[in-house]
Formats: sequence, C-alpha cells, structure tokens
Amino acid sequence: MNPTIVSARRWCEARLALLEQERALTRARDALAASRRAMPWVLVDRAYSFKTEAGIQSPADLFGESSQLIVYHFTYGPDEETACPSCSFWADNYNGTLAHLRERDINFVAVSRGPLDTLLAYRQRFQFRFRRVVH
Repeated sequence: MNPTIVSARRWCEARLALLEQERALTRARDALAASRRAMPWVLVDRAYSFKTEAGIQSPADLFGESSQLIVYHFTYGPDEETACPSCSFWADNYNGTLAHLRERDINFVAVSRGPLDTLLAYRQRFQFRFRRVVH
C-alpha cells in the first residue's frame, strides 16, 4: 500500500479524525474491561493438583507467600516437540516483571500440560526465572 501524500493541514485533519476513533476504542475497551471484572465467579469445588519442582501442590500452594496469583497458560503440550512460539516470545519479558509483581504481593506461575522435566529444561535453555507447573 502506498501512502497518500497530503499537506500538513490535511494530515492534521486526518490525524484528529483518527484520534476520535482511538478515543472511542479506548472507551469501548474500558467498558469491556469493566464488564469482565463484573463477571460472576465460579466456585471451584473439585480438587486440582499441579506437578512442581517441589512435588505435587494444590492451587493454594501456588500462591506461596503472596495473597494474589497470576497463572499463565504456557502452551507446551505432552506430545509437542517444542513450546508455542508466541508463548515463548511473551515469556522472554516475564523475568523483568517478577520483582514488580512480588512488590505488589503477587506470585506468578506458568502452567503447561507437557512433562515437567521437559518444561524445566526449556526454562533453563531460555533462562526463564518464573515457576513452571504441570496440570
């Protein structure tokens, strides 16, 4: 696509029109986020367990010393040769956030379905510092 070349005045008009669309999108995203936060909660009435480096743990154990927990589903299935490229890309950024999360009383774990030893080797290979657990 080749951009159209216009005067500074026409560009400014187009930019202001786009800014209105961006503001509308922000308002719509904020409303959607409010609706998401207002969703009812579901009672977890069955026992879940996770394989971890420390052995089998419950969801409550994953909180550690924190009162809040972020669980990221890191796609790496039991029959897959390697992890999801998108998950790996985003995971490259998690190391830098861990200290900030701890300062806010939040623990972070990545859950996958693959074998724990494979996940730990992958974590070592990419020097990820976050905890890996298997469900």
